[in-house]
Amino acid sequence: MEIISIRKDHFSEIAEIYRQGLETGNATFETTVPTWEDWDRAKLKHSRLAAVINDTVVGWAALSSVSDRCVYGGVAEVSIYISNDHQSKGIGKALMLKLIENSESNGIWTLQSGMFPENGATVALHKSVGFRIIGYREKIGNLGSKWRDTILMERRSETVGIN
Repeated sequence: MEIISIRKDHFSEIAEIYRQGLETGNATFETTVPTWEDWDRAKLKHSRLAAVINDTVVGWAALSSVSDRCVYGGVAEVSIYISNDHQSKGIGKALMLKLIENSESNGIWTLQSGMFPENGATVALHKSVGFRIIGYREKIGNLGSKWRDTILMERRSETVGIN
């Protein structure tokens, strides 16, 4: 496996992996796969990573800004998705470790992530790389006519910002 920077020509594979996540009902509140333009606009320009095996994208991770306010310039939200055929193989952890490295080299001091509590693999992945649970939001959003809770997790850098 190789971890490389995402290029526009990877987007069809990224979109397919995202679609697989949507179908689980436990990956995101979103209900449709974005266009390249919308995805590109929503993600920070750095720290966009693809896990590639035999020239095929099998997972991806990227960061989004949490606020336009300058005081939050070092805080970013994590998105990470692994294809159905490649889960539980260490790809998520490898992507997260590289994402942390890239984020810190770009001045990010806090990574945050929100997830459904039913998504135990995602919760475990985040914990395995130093994220901690900082909150729980009860019935924060409605997905498919069902009110859903989310867990909030964050990881503070040990090298960037105030520790």
